[in-house]
Parts: sequence; structure tokens; C-alpha cells
Amino acid sequence: MEKLKQIQSFRCLDSILLLLVAIVWGTSYGVAKNAVLYYPVLGFIALRFCITSIIFLPIVFSSTKKSITTTIKAGLPLGFVLLLIFVSETYGLSKTSAANSAFLISLYVVFTPFIQWLLLKETPNRKTLIAAFMSIIGAFLLSYQHDQSLQLNFGDYLILLAAVLRATMVTLTKKLTQDREVNMMLLTTVQTSVVGIGCLILGLVISPQQIIILPAIGEFWLNLIYLVIFCTMFAFFVQNFSVKRTSPTKVALLMGSEPVWGALYATLVMHESLSLTAWVGGLLIVLAMLWATIK
Repeated sequence: MEKLKQIQSFRCLDSILLLLVAIVWGTSYGVAKNAVLYYPVLGFIALRFCITSIIFLPIVFSSTKKSITTTIKAGLPLGFVLLLIFVSETYGLSKTSAANSAFLISLYVVFTPFIQWLLLKETPNRKTLIAAFMSIIGAFLLSYQHDQSLQLNFGDYLILLAAVLRATMVTLTKKLTQDREVNMMLLTTVQTSVVGIGCLILGLVISPQQIIILPAIGEFWLNLIYLVIFCTMFAFFVQNFSVKRTSPTKVALLMGSEPVWGALYATLVMHESLSLTAWVGGLLIVLAMLWATIK
């Protein structure tokens, strides 16, 4: 009985931490949007992830040789997938509307049960599937604009690819870390290093002159510090830590509330207005998430 209570408390903690990640990632859109006004997107991502990996670097020296080897084997492919996600999202967002992007990226909530089925051979139950489709309907209502269509262009396909990659990364993290001696902090370090170095190389190839000159604007560095500490270090560690102990689909559903927090941040901080339809969509996402995770 005592062990059961301990397991339930850990599950509750995981849910709370994942909700916190959804909240900070919801705010990250507005913060990052402001930061890239002063610096190229690829350079900004490279700076964000390289700083994070440098901060995490001392963890390597405190890890055992066995855990280092196992973690690097898991971290390299996961880091590569994460790099593809950020590149796809970055260029996709530049070629499509915000409404289309918000709708399509949220499809990873629907994709995850099927990716989980494919990679882990875990058949999704009916309740999970209904909650996933409720979430995607909510995301559609949240992002829908009456003066915009949802016809897919090249940018939309890139966002769609990023959504599939998000679902793949969550499930692959479970597959590569379950029942293995993996240091989750070190795993985050490897992932962020791959993204940081990868984006730095891409940035130097595409626009070397713009990447070399760092901005001297204080607001840019404050935005960067916030994203490094909360939206990268904290968020990716929690995601890696929680997905090892719970279902990838549950993680995706909890993280699926991210558009709601983004909408709240845009309304309260950036003073953007939302329609009644958008608020109904946000409420639907929250209800789907609660229904799927709380017994």
C-alpha cells in the first residue's frame, strides 16, 4: 500500500512538472518572437542551445563511464531528431501563417499514440484516442481565423513534418531510455549540444556575416536567459525525466495544453485579442487533457 501511494505521488509530480513545461513553452513563442528581431533565427537557436549544453557540461564529469556510454548512444539520435524539429519549425513558420502553424504542430498529440503503437507495440485505448482528437479540435478552434484558409503550402508541410518528429522524439525517448542506465541530465546535455552545434554550422553556412556579430541589446539577452533556463534546461530535462516513467501519449496530451498557455500569455502580456471561438478551443484542450490523465 505504501509503495502504491509513492508511485501515485510520483505520477502526480510528473503531471505537475509537465504542465509547468507546457506553460513555459507557451510563453516561449512571444519571448522568442521578440528575440529574433535582433538576431537571425538559426543563430539565436544555436546560441540558446550551446549555452545550455555548456552549463550542463560538468554533469559529464560526475557520470559513470557506463552511464556516459549508454546516454550518448540514446542522446545522439534524439538530439538529431530535435535538431530536425527546430529546423522544420523555424523555416515552416517563415513560410506559412501563425494559425496554420498552431493547428498543424498540435497534430503531434494525435500522432503520438500511433507512433507509440508502431515503435513500442502499445495499442492506444479508445479514451486516449478520443482525448487526442478532442485536443486537436481544440487547437483548430484556438488558431482558426475566419479570414484565413487552411490550404497546405510548403511551409505547412514543414510544420506537419515537425509535428511527426515531435511525436517520434517523445516515443523514441521512451524506447531508448526505458530499463537502461541513462543519466537524464547528461541526455539533455547531449541533445542540446547536437542542436546547438548543428544550428551553428547551418547558420554559418547560410548567413555567416549576420551570425558572427552578436547583438548588444539588453532585452535580447534577457529573453535568451529566460529561454535557456526555463524553456530549454528545465523543460527538456523534465520531458526526458517524465517520459521514462510514464506513457509517451500521456506526455503528449499534457504538453498539448501548450497552445492555451501561449494564448493566455499573448492576451495578458502582449495584449493580443482572442475570439470566443479561440477560448472555446482552449477550454476543449484543457478538458481533454484532464479527462485523459486524471482518474
